[in-house]
Amino acid sequence: MGLWKFVVFSAILLQAFLALSSTQAAPGSNLFREYIGAEFNNVRFSDVPINPGVDFHFILSFAIDYSTSGSASPTNGNFNIFWDSDNLSPSQVHSIKSSHRNVKVALSLGGDSVSDGYAYFDPSSVNSWVQNAVSSLTRIIQNYGLDGIDIDYEHFKADPNTFAECIGQLVTTLKKNGVISFASIAPFDDDDVQSHYMALWRKYSHVIDYVNFQFYAYDKGTTVSQFLSYFNTQSSNYEGGKVLASFISDESGGLSPDDGFFTACGSLKSQGKLHGIFIWSADDSKKNGFQYERRSQTLLASRH
Repeated sequence: MGLWKFVVFSAILLQAFLALSSTQAAPGSNLFREYIGAEFNNVRFSDVPINPGVDFHFILSFAIDYSTSGSASPTNGNFNIFWDSDNLSPSQVHSIKSSHRNVKVALSLGGDSVSDGYAYFDPSSVNSWVQNAVSSLTRIIQNYGLDGIDIDYEHFKADPNTFAECIGQLVTTLKKNGVISFASIAPFDDDDVQSHYMALWRKYSHVIDYVNFQFYAYDKGTTVSQFLSYFNTQSSNYEGGKVLASFISDESGGLSPDDGFFTACGSLKSQGKLHGIFIWSADDSKKNGFQYERRSQTLLASRH
């Protein structure tokens, strides 16, 4: 091979390698997720704009292992529906998934509060909690035609190892049984919360697909540079995980969409670190016409 041909051939190989590397740098980077139904603002799936260029996950909020009558109390893994089931029913799940082939729907477990108090993770034992949770969640998931679960417990009466075993065994079993195809966790930067979720991550990260880290739990007025620093820290804490960028649409905390969130996401995307975006929540976004949902999805769907 002549020198000129060798140079041309090498250049072609280099371009192919760079293109492949760029493609592989950000797997799942067009994933958009949104929590819905916790605040009973009469929001429906069909209200939310859906860009066909993204993978879209609605996350119903919340299923909680508490009783629904009187003063709600823990039920050791027997989950009940605490989202706006009038507007977000099984038939509406079927309808939105039929209308938009890029949409999947999950449910989230726990949340911050129930009735007038905190929603505690409070199992009687690992075995009994897992058995009850598998049974009750399988029934709800199959009735609604759901695809996955999200873990968003924020208050604990159990130690980190018990939490790790309960949740890890639950997700493992639901996946093994073909009930769900993906699972995520939703920690935030609090010592007690992180101790529980990182214990879960250390032992069961192989069954957890996404980390919905609540970056909006940081102080309101977070800057772009602070956000990027937080993102890198949590990516190290949940090493190997697909940590998603996030904001709260009422702009009550973290880096707001009007103060640089999309700039930060653009930076992460250029580095191949943007695994997706999620928003809390559609209930709040309804008030502003879902403008930030549109911007988020446009960014994720673009090639640059």
